[in-house]
Amino acid sequence: MRYVKLPKENTYTFLERLKEWGKLYAPVKISEKFYDFREIDDVRKVEFNYNRTIMPPKKFFFLPREKLFEFDLSRPEYRETIEDVEPFVIFGLHACDIHGLKILDTVYLDELPDKYYKARREKGIIIGISCMPDEYCFCNLRETDFADDGFDLFLHELPDGWLVRVGSPTGHRIVDKNMELFEEVTTEDICNFREFENKRSQAFKYHEDWSNLRYLLELEMEHPMWEEQADLCLACGICNTTCPTCRCYEVQDIVNLDGNTGYRERRWDSCQFRSHGLVAGGHNFRPTKKDRFRNRYLCKNSYNEKLGLSYCVGCGRCTYFCPAGISFVRNLRTILGLEEKSCPSEITEEIPKRGFAYASHIRGDGL
Repeated sequence: MRYVKLPKENTYTFLERLKEWGKLYAPVKISEKFYDFREIDDVRKVEFNYNRTIMPPKKFFFLPREKLFEFDLSRPEYRETIEDVEPFVIFGLHACDIHGLKILDTVYLDELPDKYYKARREKGIIIGISCMPDEYCFCNLRETDFADDGFDLFLHELPDGWLVRVGSPTGHRIVDKNMELFEEVTTEDICNFREFENKRSQAFKYHEDWSNLRYLLELEMEHPMWEEQADLCLACGICNTTCPTCRCYEVQDIVNLDGNTGYRERRWDSCQFRSHGLVAGGHNFRPTKKDRFRNRYLCKNSYNEKLGLSYCVGCGRCTYFCPAGISFVRNLRTILGLEEKSCPSEITEEIPKRGFAYASHIRGDGL
């Protein structure tokens, strides 16, 4: 792998040069606490020290709402509406989000590639950036805290700039075209890189073994935690929409007022919605909120054989943005027996809530 150094004083010039490669998106602060990937006009608004964005970068490749084709019932034909995707650059992805895209690739670029996803993936340039974890991060337990590939460039923070790893032919071309902005990596830079990575590793809140988690989840299908936590859940689907690897969608035909023409669109779906498991004849594979709540934990902790990873990358979004204050990590640690009260006879403590105070009063099978 090729390594170069980007001095701090050249950072904004580098960001401005990236616009030559396509429309630039990067994390910006959108409120007192929240960040999101937005199109960048002023590069000085880019946030380098953030923990997580509200929406994961999957939104650029797997659109929240997307028209697939138009149809006319008077003729046995349809017209695909794949847009002509222009090149674009996403700057500032953390390692966990890069792994999230790699997981989506195994779903949408397998033996039957999704042409809509593929068209955007081929035009997107990925530039990662290092980060310091907060109390919600657990990507170290998921082995997604460092990215070996899946990016064009990856920037690691140094006291006076960035150590840059080049990860693709496109990354090489970007560096080669802007060589005046870069320097050779020195011994001091290597020492600073090592020091930062060691400090970052120690900053994670949890350091434990989760290798048997998926088996314990299967063995604890009737654990009382499921009922207690499902009662708190609002079934709003925020955990799915903010997840970097959730990939479920629904398809709907929208008919125009003439009753003859229309279009088909797909849009993100959530396994927390009652309609998600509903099939013809009125049967529902997951009729209760408890069933749906538990299913998400089983899905996120199942094993992606192609990558050797779980479908959860440890970004912490589902906990941080949950309006009912449900802690994904705490619930998993309960199943692992790592929380103080993990056995059925011991679980009496109410889970603290952040957000909607009435969440604990929600009952029944959800929304």
